[in-house]
Amino acid sequence: MPRTVAIIGDHFMLPEVFEEKLRAACGEDLAIRIRKDNWPDEPMEHGYAVAGMDGLKEYFGDPDGVVDFVGDAEILVTQLAPVSRGMLERLPALRMIAVSRGGPVNIDMAAARDHGVLVVNTPGRNASAVAEFTLGAMLAETRKIREGHEALRRGDWRGDLYRADVTGRELCEMTVGVIGYGNIGTKVVRLLRAFGARVLVHDPYVQLAPEDAAAGVELVAFDRLLSESDVVTMHARVTEETRHMMNAAAFARMKRGALFVNTARGPLCDYDALHAALTDGTLGSAMLETFAVEPVPQDWPLLQLPNVTLTPHIAGASVRTVTFAAEQAAEEVRRYLAGEPARNPC
Repeated sequence: MPRTVAIIGDHFMLPEVFEEKLRAACGEDLAIRIRKDNWPDEPMEHGYAVAGMDGLKEYFGDPDGVVDFVGDAEILVTQLAPVSRGMLERLPALRMIAVSRGGPVNIDMAAARDHGVLVVNTPGRNASAVAEFTLGAMLAETRKIREGHEALRRGDWRGDLYRADVTGRELCEMTVGVIGYGNIGTKVVRLLRAFGARVLVHDPYVQLAPEDAAAGVELVAFDRLLSESDVVTMHARVTEETRHMMNAAAFARMKRGALFVNTARGPLCDYDALHAALTDGTLGSAMLETFAVEPVPQDWPLLQLPNVTLTPHIAGASVRTVTFAAEQAAEEVRRYLAGEPARNPC
C-alpha cells in the first residue's frame, strides 16, 4: 500500500519541485498530494503570540486548513506550514515532518517529541546564496555602486566618485570581520580569501578549518574584530547571548567610517544604536538585509538615511536553494521510508 505524503509548498519552495525530487529519491510508490500557499505574495506570521500557536514563528497557513489538508498523511513536507501541539493532536497518523529550512521554528518541537513525530530540517540550504549575496552587499558599498546608481537615477553624474578622497576601496586592501563561522560564515570567509582580504573571525564555539588557518584567517576576540575591521559582517544565530550584540557600545568600538553588513537576523542588531552610529559619523555605511520587524514600517528612520542599502530579506532566495532544499528533504524521506537514521534530525 502506498505511503501517503502531504506537500505544502509556496511560490518559492515549489510543491512540484518537492514532488519531483521525492519521486526521484523514493520511487513512484507514494501517494502524494500537494498544495501551493500564497507566500511570499502574502506575508507570513512572525510572532509567538497567536492563540493556540504558542512558540511558533515565521509560518504561513491557517491551522485548520493545514490539518484538513494533511489529514491521514504519514509524512508532511513543507517550508512554512505551522504544526502546533493542538494540530498534532488532530493528526494521529503523522509520523514525520520534513522542513525545508535551516531552523524549524514553525514546528512545536516539544509537541512533536511528545507525539513521536520525527522532524528533520535542511541546514545550509541557502548558505551559498547568502554568502554570495553578502559579498555583493560589500561590493555595492565599498565600490560606491549604490551611490553611483542612486545619483544617476537622480540625473546627477557623480564624477567626484573618481576623487581619491571619495572613491571606494578594494577588498584586497581591507580587513573584514566575520561574526559567526557556521554554514554561511565559512563560505563568506572562503569567498573573502579569494578576493585577497585579510579576514578575522569571531565565534567562541568553533575552531577554524585548517585551510582557513593556513591561509592566514585569524580567530579573534569580539573587541579585536570590531576595532581592526574595515567591514563587519554578521552570520551568527540569534540566542540570548547574541541578541543585540551589535549595540551602541559595539558600534563605538568599530573603526570610524567602517561598513556594517547584516544578512543574518535582525535581532542581532540594535537598530536605534545603528541609526545613531550612521548619523553621527561613527560608521560610514551599512547594508541591511534582515530586520527585527518585517516588513519594515514605511516611516522607519533607517529608510531615510543616504548611507544605507536595504533589501527585503532576499539573500537566501535563489533557484539553487529551491532545488537543493527539495533534494535534502527528499533524501530524508527516503531514509525514513527505508528505516535508516535521519541525517538532520531536529
